[in-house]
Amino acid sequence: MDIFLTKSTMPIIGWIADILGYVISGIYWCLEQIGIPNIGIAIILFTFVMYLLMTPLQIKQQKFSKLNSIMMPEIQKVQQKYKGKKDQKSMEKMQEETQAIYQKYGVSPTGSCGQMLITLPVMFALYQVIYHIPGYISSVREVFTGLVTKITSIPNFTEILQTFIDENKITTTKLAVENGVASTNSIIDMLYNLTTNQWEAIAHVGDFSGFTNIINTTKESITNVNMFLGLNISDTPFILIKDGFSSGQWLLVIGAILIPVLAWLTQWLNYKLMPQPATAANGDAPSAMDASMKSMNTVMPIMSAFFCVTFPVGIGIYWIAGAVFRSIQQLIINRHMTKIDMDDLIKKNQEKAQKKREKKGLPPQKITQQATQNVRRINEPVNAASAEEREEAVRKATEYYNSGNVKPNSIASKANMVKQFDEKNRKK
Repeated sequence: MDIFLTKSTMPIIGWIADILGYVISGIYWCLEQIGIPNIGIAIILFTFVMYLLMTPLQIKQQKFSKLNSIMMPEIQKVQQKYKGKKDQKSMEKMQEETQAIYQKYGVSPTGSCGQMLITLPVMFALYQVIYHIPGYISSVREVFTGLVTKITSIPNFTEILQTFIDENKITTTKLAVENGVASTNSIIDMLYNLTTNQWEAIAHVGDFSGFTNIINTTKESITNVNMFLGLNISDTPFILIKDGFSSGQWLLVIGAILIPVLAWLTQWLNYKLMPQPATAANGDAPSAMDASMKSMNTVMPIMSAFFCVTFPVGIGIYWIAGAVFRSIQQLIINRHMTKIDMDDLIKKNQEKAQKKREKKGLPPQKITQQATQNVRRINEPVNAASAEEREEAVRKATEYYNSGNVKPNSIASKANMVKQFDEKNRKK
């Protein structure tokens, strides 16, 4: 059995990728039935379908973000109240009052972690499916079957292929070798990721001269399904730009440049449409986390454009399609969020929290009353009540000392003696 698969073998992500593979394979089959088998179109449709399926998670994430923007000023007041206090009692009080705010709005401090635990593996699995197309679309894999059979029939084909990879500086794939022989699937991976120039180079390998016609036929077949708007999605924009300049194909150059530019533009637009972190209620500078998020939202689109220059065009199409769909999705979600009654949302969250407690066998908790009382104390000046109490205690003590109704040898009588002694000395 060939243990080296063209599919992703990472735990969890690989399993999710297997499921997503059925989706893109089904999409590609439908395109074949209507006579337009094209991997670029399949990638776009596949990306739209997957983000559409993840819309409920996006809405849930946005609800938490909106609640978070309302909670944040109150949380920041708590943090400001205990700013600079590192003793255990103050830290416990700060934690208690912060937890009270979350209870007030019926959410958990880790409210967004659940969505992240679902969406992140799915996002990584999506990338793996796009990067390993032959492993998930059987009809694409079959394009290479005849050529791979011819290659593996030649003695020392593993060394020949490795030499070809080294001479042509192919870094996108590596030959998986078992018992000194390259696996069939790793050869398919290598062939699928060959650029136009590398296909021409492999046709001139002396040992492969006996089946040059099969090489050319395979190249034409995979090029037909890989071509998207005049670009071969197996090529990188960098190679396309270089080839376009050398051959004077300016439309090719423009198309290749548009891939990283659109990757940057669409992702920048997507970040702009997303809800922004809440600012401090007292006008303070943004927190370290907010500043970090803002910096990341600026840097990530630029990094995407940079990577798109050296990644296959297919990856760029995936990023652009995903960013476009997320932007459309975000516009719809933003409009939906403006119609949500936040009081109803908070009430529903509190009810869900109570049901979770019931399932765990915990007694009902008066979340609203307790939280409201705790949160109300946030705005109270620290130690204000205790200062008034101390002043009142001093006044009462003074009256008591001056009354003369004190027991002999008591602390009060001794304090009165000290006071009289001080007054006598001041008169001298």
